[in-house]
Amino acid sequence: MKFLTVDMNRQKISVRDVPEDYVALGGRALTSILINNEVPASGDPLGPENKLVFAQGYLSGTPLINTSRLSIGAKSPLTGGIKESNVGGTVAADLARLGVTALIVEGAAPSGENYILKIDINGDAQLIDAGQYKGLRTYALVEKLKQAFGPKHSITCIGPAGEYQLAAASIQTTDADGRPCRAAGRGGLGAVMGSKGLKAVVVAQGGKRTDSLADEDGFKEAARAYAQEVRANEFSGQLLPELGTALLVEPINAVGAFPTRNARSGQFENATKISGETMAATIKQRGGKTTHKGCAGCIINCSNEYVDESGGYVTSSLEYETIWAMGGMIGNDDLDAIARLDFLCDDIGLDTISTGVAVAVAMDAGYREFGDGQAAVAMVEEVAAGTDFGKILGNGPASVGRHFNHDRVPVIKGQSMAAYDPRTIQGMAVTYATSPMGGDHTAGWVVDQNLKEFGGTLDRFSAEGQVEASRNTQIHMAAVDSVGICDFAQTGLATPEGIQNVYKMIAAKSGQPFGGDDWSKLGLSVLKAERAFNRRAGFTSKDDRLPKMFYEEPLPPLNKVVVISAEEMDKTFDF
Repeated sequence: MKFLTVDMNRQKISVRDVPEDYVALGGRALTSILINNEVPASGDPLGPENKLVFAQGYLSGTPLINTSRLSIGAKSPLTGGIKESNVGGTVAADLARLGVTALIVEGAAPSGENYILKIDINGDAQLIDAGQYKGLRTYALVEKLKQAFGPKHSITCIGPAGEYQLAAASIQTTDADGRPCRAAGRGGLGAVMGSKGLKAVVVAQGGKRTDSLADEDGFKEAARAYAQEVRANEFSGQLLPELGTALLVEPINAVGAFPTRNARSGQFENATKISGETMAATIKQRGGKTTHKGCAGCIINCSNEYVDESGGYVTSSLEYETIWAMGGMIGNDDLDAIARLDFLCDDIGLDTISTGVAVAVAMDAGYREFGDGQAAVAMVEEVAAGTDFGKILGNGPASVGRHFNHDRVPVIKGQSMAAYDPRTIQGMAVTYATSPMGGDHTAGWVVDQNLKEFGGTLDRFSAEGQVEASRNTQIHMAAVDSVGICDFAQTGLATPEGIQNVYKMIAAKSGQPFGGDDWSKLGLSVLKAERAFNRRAGFTSKDDRLPKMFYEEPLPPLNKVVVISAEEMDKTFDF
């Protein structure tokens, strides 16, 4: 396996064996540790000194199901700190099959120059002038690139938002059907890619250069047992294929944790109109797909294809966070408008969460009325058009708040909260506040531990146990993101026997013993690298706080506030 480094300033590509310090690392561990080691923490995120690192999980490209996960890392233009953004689709598996452990993009192309990076079936790479693709949205870009290079390629790319170097710009990658509907959305890494002068990475499919397995039979045995656990679990085997992540709309709304109208309420009165059940019924009625394979090697098939009344494709996949951000958060109960907004964000290259929250802040400031889905569509279109307001919106919620001098801006470290209000799920207050990534739900999702409806045992209105729950989950998730297991396939490791199968597979690949202590050490090493980078970038404990609205505004209908003190927050990473 190899590191492939692209110097955009000199248009030079070099290949080397994986350095000893990074052997046996993948995914988030590789991106975060490399960024911490090699990127000046005080540098400009959009300057040539920043590096953009693409690394698939350590288990990507192996026989294990649901491991086509790609970590993309850099210094974030949105937060000013370190960032890893995780995406599915097919590219992680394809890079692994070409023998590429990490793709490192450094420097910046001369002003006005744009390139495509093409990696062929032999793993050889070249930069190709992308002048003819400048300004294209992602769907049109992918169509043209497949015409130019053939259909059997995975494509990772940016849209206009990335070219404008906007702080909420995503990096899009193609799904199993070749559509750029999978997003490394958070942290504005699309802007970093744009600053490098890199429009797209085109990766040949069908390579045969995967890492060897030290114990192939042992690996396959553990992988089969893991897959059986995922299939047998009700959540991953039945509910996700039928409803996707949108199944969360109704239960989160019911417990008063569904942030509505810029988090002025915890319940959306029209949540039923945008629920997973309604979405599935609508898709079936119109002839779309509720069960759809979006990522290579997936056996859950939690994706969907949302279609219009004529059966025409609108978007894939319409997921919980987007339904919240473009629905309840802006007071919009029009599922068709939500689907349209999802497509626009993918096409323009924008994070749906940051963009929805940015629209909500603008509406809260009186710029448009809450509930006006078509106004939201027009606002997002302005990003692609490059208008002054489009650039404000495309730089995220904090940018919108500054523009309107509006102080109800639910961001942490510059990045917006997600679809779980921390006032009624206190554990999410800890994760939002303390994650090195900013307001990130996937870094430490403790909703299940807080809600008795999900089997949780913590008092969701109390501080007791929340710091420990978030800390342990953040350590665990850092390891999960490093090995490349899909979040929704964690049902395979939810039991003691299941996690042992993961340890067995890591050992069977590396040829070295691996156990529970090693799993914790892996997660800790990632968090320590990320926090070290952020400290050098100027972050202090004062950045591990939520906006005052969460402490001072009781959330209807339960009228709760965040009760976790600053002192308790500061104990989260007492390792």
